[in-house]
Amino acid sequence: MLKILGRKTSGNTQKVLWCCDELGLAYEREDYGRGFGNNHEPAYLALNPNGRVPTIVDDGFVLWESNAIVRYLCARHGMGTLCPPELQRRADMERWMDWQQTTLRPRFHALRDALQNSNPPSDAALDILKQALDDAWEILDAQLAKHPFIAGASLTMADIPFCYIVNRWHRLPIERGGLTHVKAWYDRLCERPAFRRNVYEVG
Repeated sequence: MLKILGRKTSGNTQKVLWCCDELGLAYEREDYGRGFGNNHEPAYLALNPNGRVPTIVDDGFVLWESNAIVRYLCARHGMGTLCPPELQRRADMERWMDWQQTTLRPRFHALRDALQNSNPPSDAALDILKQALDDAWEILDAQLAKHPFIAGASLTMADIPFCYIVNRWHRLPIERGGLTHVKAWYDRLCERPAFRRNVYEVG
């Protein structure tokens, strides 16, 4: 059986759990990571030398990096649904998955960490961080203006990596003007039972 090593409150683990739920996969999950302290033990580091979560073990195959895990699971169990067989369509989805990790994620974490800092930066500095994040969201908003989900009319693996960021962004104590397509997309995600169980209700 598929084994997922990672705490359910980890945003990166939530990607994998939501993906598995959408695919209807059975799995066992074990708590690793922040608060549990076991992700730096030798047994875990032998699986994932980064000491981060999640890691999966699938019939002896070990894989880490959350977006790579989502790609793998969708290709193995969701070909033709969450993962397209056509190379160019798949490359388009993987482009957005990588953009989430390289562009949106750093900007979101910079703003969130600043807001949660016990010695927060000035309002002007916060405005710069918020504008940088809004600039990234506007790129996604333009994509979502074309269709209900990132890569088309239905949910695909392109949407999954964004789950925890869009969920936690909606909970930040900030003004969220515009971005009507991103907000409508989030509402559609919240209508999905698997998203609610694994992301929205966990936080």
